[in-house]
Amino acid sequence: MGTQPLISNFVSTINPFMLKKSLLLLISGFLMMTPFLIEAQTESDNDENLDLIQFSGVVLDGAGKELEPIPFVAVALDGTSRGTYTDWKGFFSIVVEKGDKVVFSALGYETVEFIIPDTLEDSRYSLVQLMTSDPINLPETVVFPWPSREHFKLEFLAMDVSDQLKSNAEENLAEEALASMVKVVPMDGNENSDYYLRQQARSYYYNGQTPPMNIFNPMAWRDFFKAWKNGDFKRDRDE
Repeated sequence: MGTQPLISNFVSTINPFMLKKSLLLLISGFLMMTPFLIEAQTESDNDENLDLIQFSGVVLDGAGKELEPIPFVAVALDGTSRGTYTDWKGFFSIVVEKGDKVVFSALGYETVEFIIPDTLEDSRYSLVQLMTSDPINLPETVVFPWPSREHFKLEFLAMDVSDQLKSNAEENLAEEALASMVKVVPMDGNENSDYYLRQQARSYYYNGQTPPMNIFNPMAWRDFFKAWKNGDFKRDRDE
């Protein structure tokens, strides 16, 4: 006797109502277990990220009577290549782990170290870090003035002011020479910091809103058409 007739007879004897009831019980049981599975997965994810801390704060100058923010302080994690720096208000924010050593360093200030407590229960930690100035002593420089006005007058008149020096000065101060030097000479630290602060101030000016675009500026369109009529966009035939 084959197995196929037995299976057919067994299926035919199943009550459709009982089959439907069994399926409903199976589905309801699965739905009841779903929240527990999601909660277990969430707890597992939270355990993995339990050591991550959002570390933020402000760095202030504690040497004077008034606490002033210190901009551009390097905030680095000791032993790693991760870090950040404070903005012009002295504020910083970085993701760390419990037990990390944070090093605060800035030119003209003593380096300060801070260890993130390993007993934190919250995922956020704030700090107000004070730094004291560390002056750099340079070698002594003594300036000797001219003994008298008459001596200075004699030395000034004895200076070499030949035509060759005059022509060299005129060539170095010519507009063409200065214009060419502007394109190749890199900016110094003062110019770079000034450019960065102006860019940052511009971003704060339009914070929370869309910055304007010249494509919607009628004055920009007027200048464009005026330059077009004047032939500013025409290429030189000699090029």
